[in-house]
Amino acid sequence: MRRGIAASALAASIALAATACGGGSSDSGKSDGPVTITWWDTSNATNEAPTYQALIKQFEAANKNIKVKYVNVPFDQAQNKFDTAAGSKGAPDILRSEVGWTPAFAKKGYFLPLDGTEALSEQSSFQPNLIKQAQYEGKTYGVPLVTDTLALVYNKALFQKAGITAAPTTWDELKADAAKVKDKTGADGYWGSTQAYFAQPFLYGEGTDTVDAAAKKITVDSAAAKKAYGTWLSLFSGKGLHKADTTADAYAHIQDAFVNGKVAAILQGPWEITNIYKGSAFTDKSNLGIATVPAGSSGKAGAPTGGHNLSVYAGSDKAHQAAALTFVKFMTSASSQETIALKNSTLPTRSDAYTAQVKADPGIAGYQGVLSSAQPRPALPEYSSLWGPLDTELPKVAAGKESLDTGLGNAQVAITKLVPDFSK
Repeated sequence: MRRGIAASALAASIALAATACGGGSSDSGKSDGPVTITWWDTSNATNEAPTYQALIKQFEAANKNIKVKYVNVPFDQAQNKFDTAAGSKGAPDILRSEVGWTPAFAKKGYFLPLDGTEALSEQSSFQPNLIKQAQYEGKTYGVPLVTDTLALVYNKALFQKAGITAAPTTWDELKADAAKVKDKTGADGYWGSTQAYFAQPFLYGEGTDTVDAAAKKITVDSAAAKKAYGTWLSLFSGKGLHKADTTADAYAHIQDAFVNGKVAAILQGPWEITNIYKGSAFTDKSNLGIATVPAGSSGKAGAPTGGHNLSVYAGSDKAHQAAALTFVKFMTSASSQETIALKNSTLPTRSDAYTAQVKADPGIAGYQGVLSSAQPRPALPEYSSLWGPLDTELPKVAAGKESLDTGLGNAQVAITKLVPDFSK
């Protein structure tokens, strides 16, 4: 899974901090030779990393005085590992930071403010909401590299066989469509996830969130949240609705079922487009349908705005920071973003990278169409951590091991410890 913040062992954090850090202030470089900067990339090592590595070669060819040490760090370990490394002044010069990490690391002073630097010299080319999401207390701490959100992805052929002519716009419509798919094709109509990030759209559908950041109030156990999670829970039972998978490999099971035509619809992000195209059900790319996540009873629909920024370590010396800023500008340029989109089927963060060739990819075009419904996360340093307690409780609820009230109550207690100044 590419979303959310997964916990990792402290020992592993220390190990990578000791072995993978080649940049930062400890690697000062020489005045008579090239500066070597270290980049921790958190992209998929198989599907995405080769594109970034090829771009590094282009950058080094054009910038003879800068060398880039590339380190691919598993996404679900990177936040804790960077936190450990930065705290000991051994962090990489550049981090591919998930948007939810940016305010947290900025608050700790680990990221360099980029306003007025070379890296942000083309700021007006980026989508304003993505720049806003890279800011904390009025300063910008990252340059948007790729963006994403969740969508309802569906198998057009299975929908057609079931007599469904348009994607469902509400969860009730989805339930009805799932039953039709099961009756007409034998495949399941929908398979939901028990992970908190994938349950977030249900909260938006009821006009609420885990917390009200502006009011500094915890709302995960509110009436609106209970209604949202009640809808989420109802999608694990019924004709054509796959039962909850609470195993450690649930994400892979859901993805594999979808790409091979065993389930007609799931919630998914654009980071899986390349893998979807490899599935037996999508050898014809045009079979992939992409629609806005269904709306809740409030009539609202949407999913979190996700993605990754490139951020520069504040603890690096001036020479490394200067080289890092040059590299960040190159990697987030229109040309580089176009290349990344074409190779990885990820969404650019600047309008001039959406060339005709990029938009010819049905996956990119489809996700670009749902971005307008995506909701930016509040600039709350602890926000991404709030999904942790829910990732513990929601699988128990989905498996019938505890009631929804108990699960949300437990999550509220845990969240209170993360944001102790918030009221209940």
